[in-house]
Amino acid sequence: MAFDGFITKAVITELNNTIIGAKVNKILEPTKNEIILSLYKNGSNYALNLCTNPEFCRICLTNHLKPNPQNAFNYCMLLRKYLTGSKIIKISNYDLERTVEIQFECYNELNDLVIRKLFIEIMSRQSNIILTNEKNIIIDTLKHFDNSSRELLPAHEYTFVPINKKSFITLETSKNFINIIKESQNISLTKILTNTFIGFSKTFIKESLKLLKIDENNFTDSNLEILFNYIKKIISNMGTQNIFCKTISDKDYTLFLKEEGNSTQEEQITNPLLEINYFLDDFYYNKETNSNFINSRNNLLKIVSSSLKKVYKKLENINLKLKECEQKDKFKLYGELLTANLYKLNSNLNLSEVELENYYDNNNLIKIPLDKSISIQKNIEKYFKKYNKLKNALKIVSEQKREAEKELNYIESIVFNLSNSKNINDINEVYEEISENIITKKSVLNKNQKNFSKKKNFDSIEFEKLNFENFIIYIGKNNIQNDYISLKLANPNDIWFHTQKIHR
Repeated sequence: MAFDGFITKAVITELNNTIIGAKVNKILEPTKNEIILSLYKNGSNYALNLCTNPEFCRICLTNHLKPNPQNAFNYCMLLRKYLTGSKIIKISNYDLERTVEIQFECYNELNDLVIRKLFIEIMSRQSNIILTNEKNIIIDTLKHFDNSSRELLPAHEYTFVPINKKSFITLETSKNFINIIKESQNISLTKILTNTFIGFSKTFIKESLKLLKIDENNFTDSNLEILFNYIKKIISNMGTQNIFCKTISDKDYTLFLKEEGNSTQEEQITNPLLEINYFLDDFYYNKETNSNFINSRNNLLKIVSSSLKKVYKKLENINLKLKECEQKDKFKLYGELLTANLYKLNSNLNLSEVELENYYDNNNLIKIPLDKSISIQKNIEKYFKKYNKLKNALKIVSEQKREAEKELNYIESIVFNLSNSKNINDINEVYEEISENIITKKSVLNKNQKNFSKKKNFDSIEFEKLNFENFIIYIGKNNIQNDYISLKLANPNDIWFHTQKIHR
């Protein structure tokens, strides 16, 4: 993701133009990685999202609010204690660093006016939110990292992340910029800029070079001067409508300078003063929604696949038992032939097999194995006992196979529905269905239920529809939808069709 120093600076500039002086009404923590500050200013409400999720770390205003947990997390309670009712007086960062400082003016327990600060560090896995007093003494942090190079602990002084790179903002002329580039031994301009200057991302550099038609492996002084002026112009236009964010792929985006005649759909938003903020809000909301959908589907597929493997194993054992049951007629034949020829056989005959005429097969000779440790009569009883046991087993195992095949067909339909699901509502419907079904163990589902919604909301169901000769056909993709269509949606004169062994 390209939430680099340029994006950070652009977001902060827009926030300074909008929410300075806003009052903190509520503080929410929908997940352990997010803090939402509910703000009010001049009759307008805003929601500031501070996200430390490694994949989606950011700071921006949001219109996509999430449900709040029933019981607030500890850090949320702490922020409510210290910041509720406070007023935002300053939002800043150093240079193009991705550490944002928000200052709040509030009253302490003695009713004295004091300053408190939130530091939002946007650093992928090391992202964090730190609450301090006006002297930068830490009150507490959202995350507590072990073996950190800095001591981010309560009662310790907050220190910024060490900076080992140069500042592009302080460069006054392109000549200084060119000299720094020329001093580097690296032939790739992208690597030089990311390793040398604060806040530069690979995406921003590559897209800027592509726009300016500069070869990063074969650059000249004139091209470097063009690049320098372009970046300086972006920085000087922060907070204006002359810059905009553009999606590069479904996983990335970056900042661009608007040019005359360059109009995109992304520029046409309802609030141009917060263009960057709401672009980021929509981008990350879509990204999170898609990620949650994929993770939920994969988690549920894992659960269902486990049940599927068990059914396959059960069918394998059943088929082995059925194959064994195929021997029952042979044991019956052995018993009958031994009984018919018992008068010829010495009951104390100590043989491991006997050869007799098979009157079922034109009196052809057949060899019958014997247990020489027991009498002929006992061998006869043994064969008939095996026959009766396998005959009874055949009835039971055949019924078990029918049930297992029915179960297999059902689970395969669940797998098909999951593989063809389009949104999180489809996943929730499948989850509700299998959580009520004895095929999947409740104990397994309960471990994963946090990824799914258990509440049935039929209003959000997106039914598949077909038009046929002025008739509307509603297609249920699972049992939940089938029940709703047939029991709630359908009229008494409607016709219900069942498709057997056809997955939708």
